[in-house]
Formats: sequence, C-alpha cells, structure tokens
Amino acid sequence: MITLRGITLRRGTKIVLDQANLTLQPGEKIGLVGRNGAGKSSLFALLAGRLQADAGELQMPPRWQLAEVAQEMPGTAEGATDFVLQGDLPLQRAQASLAEAEAAGDGHAIAQAHLALEEAHAFDARARAQALLLGLGFRIEQLDAAVNSFSGGWRMRLQLARALMCPAELLLLDEPTNHLDLDALVWLESWLERFEGTLVVISHDREFLDAVCKVIVHLDEARLVRYTGNYSAFEEMRAERLAQAQTAYVRQQEKIAHLQRFIDRFKAKATKARQAQSRVKALARMEKIAPVLTASDFEFEFREPQSLPNPMLVLDGLACGYGDHVIVRGIMRSVLAGQRIGILGANGQGKSTLVKTIARVLPPLGGRITEGKGLQIGYFAQQELDVLRLDEGPLQHLVRLARDQGPAAREQELRDFLGGFRFAGEMVHQAVGSLSGGEKARLVLAMLVWQRPNLLLLDEPTNHLDLDTRQALSIALNEFEGTVMLVSHDRALLREVCDEFWLVAQGGVQPFDGDLDDYQRWLLEVARAAAKGLAAPPPPRAGSAPAAAPSPSASRGGAAPGGAAAPAAPPARAARDDRQAGKLARVRRAEATRPLRIELQRIDDRLARLAAERSEVQALLAGSAVRPDAYADLGRRLAHVDAEVQQLEERWLEAQTQLEALQAGA
Repeated sequence: MITLRGITLRRGTKIVLDQANLTLQPGEKIGLVGRNGAGKSSLFALLAGRLQADAGELQMPPRWQLAEVAQEMPGTAEGATDFVLQGDLPLQRAQASLAEAEAAGDGHAIAQAHLALEEAHAFDARARAQALLLGLGFRIEQLDAAVNSFSGGWRMRLQLARALMCPAELLLLDEPTNHLDLDALVWLESWLERFEGTLVVISHDREFLDAVCKVIVHLDEARLVRYTGNYSAFEEMRAERLAQAQTAYVRQQEKIAHLQRFIDRFKAKATKARQAQSRVKALARMEKIAPVLTASDFEFEFREPQSLPNPMLVLDGLACGYGDHVIVRGIMRSVLAGQRIGILGANGQGKSTLVKTIARVLPPLGGRITEGKGLQIGYFAQQELDVLRLDEGPLQHLVRLARDQGPAAREQELRDFLGGFRFAGEMVHQAVGSLSGGEKARLVLAMLVWQRPNLLLLDEPTNHLDLDTRQALSIALNEFEGTVMLVSHDRALLREVCDEFWLVAQGGVQPFDGDLDDYQRWLLEVARAAAKGLAAPPPPRAGSAPAAAPSPSASRGGAAPGGAAAPAAPPARAARDDRQAGKLARVRRAEATRPLRIELQRIDDRLARLAAERSEVQALLAGSAVRPDAYADLGRRLAHVDAEVQQLEERWLEAQTQLEALQAGA
C-alpha cells in the first residue's frame, strides 16, 4: 500500500502539493489527471524517489520493484530484443550472479544463481521480450535491429517495452500512448488490464483511461482528490461535487449579505444594538466557504472559410513516399466539401506520408492531385518543429504568417488573437524552444485558425494536449464548416469528429466500411490470424459487411470456409447510417445558414464603420475649431448615424434569431 500523509512538495517557488493526502491499494489501476503544469510528473518523481517531499510522509513497501519509462532517448548499437531484456531487473541480477559464481568456481553459488534464473523465468524471457515488441508494432525483421537505427518515436516504444518487461509491483507510465498508433494502443490496453501490480498512469486519452483505470486521482490546486471509477465516472462525480460546493457558497453569501444588511441598518439604533452586535459576532465566527475557482476553460473556433470548393481534392493514381521509395500507390479518391475523414492504419504504413503529400510538404511520386479552386490548406504536423522555429516567439510566427499568407493585421490585433490561445503579456516573445509541448501545440492551432483554411489536415494533433484542450479541439472541429482529414490515436476525438474512415495498409488506401469498434475487432482478427500463420482477413469494404466479433466456434475452428466474413451486426449498419446522415445534415445546415451568416458579417462590418464615424463626429462637436454654421450639419450627420445603427441592430437581432432557429432545427 502507498500512503501520502500531509505531503508538501515544491518545485522552485511553485507549490506542487500542499498538505496532500492519498492512499493507493495494491493491484489498483490509477489514472492521474490534471491540467498541464499541475505537477503530475513531479508526483511521479516523488513516487520514484527522485524527489524528496518538503514536508509530510510517504510510505511504500520497501521491497516493491518499481518500473517506469525512461525519458532519455537510447542510442546504443545493441539489438532491440537485448535492449528490452535489460528491463527485467531480477533476470539481470540472476545472470550477473551466475557469471560471478562461474568466474569464482563456487558450485553452491552457481546452483543458487540457476535457481534465481528459474524464478525469473529465464527460459522464456527472450520470447516474452519479442512478444512485447511485436505487440507495440515492431516487425519480425526489426526484433534484432540496432536500437540506434530506429527513429525517436520507435525508440520511445523500446523504452516502453523495457518498462513493461520488468516484473514490477509498481508501474509508472507517463503519457504511454503518445507514440502509439491505434493498433499498438489496443494491444497496450489489453496488456495493462492483465497486469497484476499497481499501475499509476498519466494520460490525456479518455478512452484509454476508461478502459484501463478503476480509480482516478485528480491533482488540482496542489491537492489530491481520489475518485472511484473510470474517467467518465470521475467527470460526473466531480461535476456534481463542484455544483454542490457552488450551491453551498451561494447560500452562505446570501446569509452573509442578510446579516450585513441587518448590521448596517440597526447598529446605530439603541433598541437594536444588542441584536446587531450578536450578528456581528455570528458573522465573525462563521467558517467561510471558498468560492468554486476552476481554471478557465480553453475555447476557440475555426473562422468561417472564405470558400468551399467541391470537390476539394481529386487523387488520381497518387503515389506517395520519400525520394525514390514509394510507400503507398494507386490512390483513387475524392475529398468533398464538409467531409470528416479519419485515416487509420499501423505506424509505418504511410498515413503521415499521405497527409504530407496532400499538404504539399512532399512531392507526389506518381499520379496527380487536382485541387479545387480556392483550396486553402491548414496543416498540423505531427512534429510541431516541422512548422515552428525554436528561436522565435509566438508573435513573430503570427507576424510572418500574416505577412506571407494573410490576412494582414496590426501587431495589436495579433497580440489580442494570441491572448485567446493563452499567450499573454511577454509570453508572446518567449522563444518557442522554451515552451512546453502543450504550448507549442496551442501555437500551431492558433496559426491554423488565423489562416482560415477550408481543408484541415491534422496529423496527431492531441499528442501534447490536456483533456480540456482536446475537448475544445473536438468542439471546434465539429463546428468547422470545411473538410477535416484526421490522423489520430485518440479514439474519443475520432468518434466525435469523423463520420467515415480511410485505411492505409499494404501499400494502398481504401475506404473502411465500419466504425472504430469494427476496426478494433478487425485488428484482433488480424492478430489471431498472424498467430496461427494464416493470411490476414480483409478489412470491411464499402458495399460489404464489416467484420463482426468472431463466435467461440469460429475462434476454435479458425477462419470461416473460404475466408468469408461474418455477417455485420445491425448496430454497425446503424452507426454507418448515422454517420452518413450526420454528414448530409452538416452540409445542408451550412448551405441553409450561409446567407444569414454573410448578412450578419456585413452588418457587423457596417456597424464598425458607423461606430468610427460616430466617434469622429462627436470629437468634432466637442472641439473648439468648429464653425457655428457647421454644428447643424454635424448634428444631422450624427442623427443619421444613430438611426442607421438602430435599424442595423434590429436587423442583426432578427437575422441572428433566424440563424439560431435554423441551427437548432438542423
């Protein structure tokens, strides 16, 4: 059992934990949540022994083996499997003991070392390490490849596999899903559900937390609050707790105001002085309830596109890759206005390559891309540094963007705009290289919004976003009137935004006729087929039934004769119908409301010009240089301005009411 009693922890001048108390039971799977910068990683460092508390007591069983993912990038030339095996610390100690005993010729020590090797399951350790690597997306031919031959994201997967290899009583995972695709994420969830030790995980993936965790610990305002249940249950319980606290605060404020009014009214009257004094004492003794102070929610929206070409793109035999190496070829697809496309596929299959080619970052290696007239692409790169400059601040990025791509703006307008993305004051000049991952991601979002795109290409936009910012992104994407193409391992975002999917696999791109549950079932079927040495089942295609979960008899007997897929479950068909209906409704709503939105924008522009004219006339009237005969003209001009403003405001209110009615009825 892990117990924190009255823990106070400081990092520099910031208090991360203030008299915090918490108890974690053995075998519990705990999700640690809180805003970016709240101190979650500092709490991990405290549990791992890298930090010492400034006050309070931390109790943990002394014999517990702890495992966590190392953050440094390994650069060794040893093979991937050997690197992962080093994470099994009991095995490493037993092997070291055996080598030492053999060198000393100590027969008793050799026997003890062999017993320790047996207890560490040395006989199947290599197979277990390779199973971890395969589950995390490595190919068979990569199992013995040198660690330094892998890219940064794959090296972090190696570090994750190394941590999972350790038979730990306490496993600490800090954002383990950031470098995983959906295939590896599904596998990791299954592995963690079988893990028998105590798990504490920091994650901003709500579906991952719902699937794995049965306890949520919320770090907020330097306090730790424990909730029983998964993340969805935590949200409900916290919302109820905040509502109750706010109600109690409001009631107390009303009582305080009532007492204060009595005191103010009667304290000077001799007949009521005693009653007034008793109320003064009651007010002083009252234990004040603090107001509910939560950090302001982050909200933003994409600006209305200036045009919506249809089709946006036509991909005719497109081939994508790097240099002379083609990764995907023969792509024959069209992208229409208003579509919400989720791009699925394992890492290395070409999802990012496809997006970069459409974004004009990579040239096509074959075929043709035909762009609609007026196409304006907004691209969110998986690696923010692809579009950011480390030595420049947020304001410099926006100034250059407004100058080179537009729309043009004054510096104060850009500062105000950045303030809406939490870049205020001198932070607009802070070098991007010193910003956190979440701050960099918000800056890229700000740059996207400024460009007013009609096609959004988003490649893993949520990697460094906290849950509140992810929710803001989901809302903004659902309200966006253009087209979205999204690569993400965040299933909640994919479910909330996308109504159709493309699958990038086996060197091609094809529609996936199903939802994310169908995709996960298909992945399990592929894994079972691979384990049996059978050919992978084909994914559901448009016009065919999506794969359903195999029956027990099918699981025992292998694939159905002829490789036929099981009939689709009715809920899957209903989900596809709902997605298509949602897409059509969104397009119809955009078409129906567009005239009103254009009119409202014109009224706003005219009102802004009239406000400037009114200020000018009022300044002239207040001046001393105006001729007496000009006062009448200025007065009439001001009256005309006021009359037009009143007329426009009435029309604006009428048009806004019509727009809201159309949106509510759509």
